[in-house]
Amino acid sequence: MLQYGVFLNTYILTVTFVIGLVMGSFINCVAWRIAHGEDFIHGRSHCAVCGHTLTPIELIPVLSYLLQKGKSRCCKEKISLRYPITELLTAIVFLGIVLKFDVSLDSLKYMVFALILLAVALVDLDTALIPNGFILSGIINFILFTCLIEENIFSNLIDGVISGFAISVPILLLSVVMDRVLKKESMGGGDIKLYFMVGLYFSIKSNLFLVLLSCMIGIIFTVVFQNIRVGDEENPMAFPFGPSIALAAMVSVFVAEPLIDLYLGLF
Repeated sequence: MLQYGVFLNTYILTVTFVIGLVMGSFINCVAWRIAHGEDFIHGRSHCAVCGHTLTPIELIPVLSYLLQKGKSRCCKEKISLRYPITELLTAIVFLGIVLKFDVSLDSLKYMVFALILLAVALVDLDTALIPNGFILSGIINFILFTCLIEENIFSNLIDGVISGFAISVPILLLSVVMDRVLKKESMGGGDIKLYFMVGLYFSIKSNLFLVLLSCMIGIIFTVVFQNIRVGDEENPMAFPFGPSIALAAMVSVFVAEPLIDLYLGLF
């Protein structure tokens, strides 16, 4: 919790919110380009419909959407609500991280984690694929900040790997069994790798909470957004599960340990 005085707290939270908006916009762009096979490092931002190169006034997070009344200035096509929603969501998550971890390396660690999860969710929704680059980025982020933050580096790295395998291996075995029973793919390999990556960041008991929460979120998503399917000819009812895992992981950052402690305290 921030304890720097009203003025400095307000300044820190305002800067954090703005950075969150900007990074949310950036990840939106990166995810869209990856999903559409474009270079996400080079090239100017452009209209997804007509290819018009966007001007600075068209690139202001949330504000540009409001000023343009949700339509492109060049071709008047409707701009997806996904853009302002993810920008605001990222800003809110960044605020929550700073309020929980203060101005620290822990905050930076979980901000990067949040951006990776957001990219995973957006690309998976568009393509039903989770690029290995995102999994690798999450692993590198965990290793880097463990080396920077923790005193017992080797011990914490081993604990993270054990937690990652503790969540992903049982799910892998279960999916193999379900594949044989259903005679079709029950869970994508990308989802299992994503479970391993997010599992690095939590204790084993928090990972149990994460798995349960991701399943609950997945069921809700499937019911509410019935029109979102992966387009698999062999399994037309398949649903992208990456966003559910990503959301559960982000929620777990804030509430997994307190809720588990509260539950265990009842006995």
